[in-house]
Amino acid sequence: MRFQSTKDYVAPPDLTLAVNAAVALERPLLVKGEPGTGKTELAKQVATSLGLRMVEWNIKSTTKAQQGLYEYDAVSRLRDSQLGDARVNDVKNYIRKGKLWDAFEADEKVVLLIDEIDKADIEFPNDLLQELDKMEFHVYETGETIRARQRPVVIITSNNEKELPDAFLRRCFFHYIKFPEAAVMRDIVEVHFPGIKPALLSAALSEFYDIRETPGLKKKPSTSEVLDWLKLLLAEDLNPEDLKREGANLLPKLHGALLKNEQDVHLFERLAFMARRQGR
Repeated sequence: MRFQSTKDYVAPPDLTLAVNAAVALERPLLVKGEPGTGKTELAKQVATSLGLRMVEWNIKSTTKAQQGLYEYDAVSRLRDSQLGDARVNDVKNYIRKGKLWDAFEADEKVVLLIDEIDKADIEFPNDLLQELDKMEFHVYETGETIRARQRPVVIITSNNEKELPDAFLRRCFFHYIKFPEAAVMRDIVEVHFPGIKPALLSAALSEFYDIRETPGLKKKPSTSEVLDWLKLLLAEDLNPEDLKREGANLLPKLHGALLKNEQDVHLFERLAFMARRQGR
């Protein structure tokens, strides 16, 4: 089983190597990188490339590790017992399977995505150490042990909002997705907008990277945002001349696709104001 770029996803050589190394080692692949660099999409494309089903567990700030294994609905069982429901005689009727259980009991190998693990509390990764290491867990209410029939390909994403425990990191193969260089970005754009005019693409990417490198920018626009921006440029049928920023017009065309907070908009407005003063 070897991962490679798909028709919808351009994977740089270092990322391809990381995925295949994690698969060979049978270790979870921990992927970090700026938001919008395609970490979640990577898992989907790994599943597509390897021909596997994907099980997706989206982590929130309130998510507990136990929810990934199973949850016991004691409240429903109590209510049913008060109503004389025969279902109460079998505790399995009140066990709700989690995403890890789903991945473990699959007859075929699957890709298990644990998305944005850093959103949960600091103990969340530690609470999954044994389960991800041994690929099994115990269900106390029924006394059974759930073991993975086929070891899943585990991909874990993080936006680096908080540090992950060392014990957890030791069990992972780590890869940081660097922001694509212009040449790689061109390949990515060609996948999404085949046949885009070279002059427009060159002008747009030049403006995009200039914006990203603007000193003082609070949130740099990401890959997903430049794709949205290009989609708008094509929809508006703009040409390279329309993208020029100079003098009082330093805000990029359709800047709402690239600048996502008022501080960054004000930054470009201040730069325009300074440019006007210097031009007097």
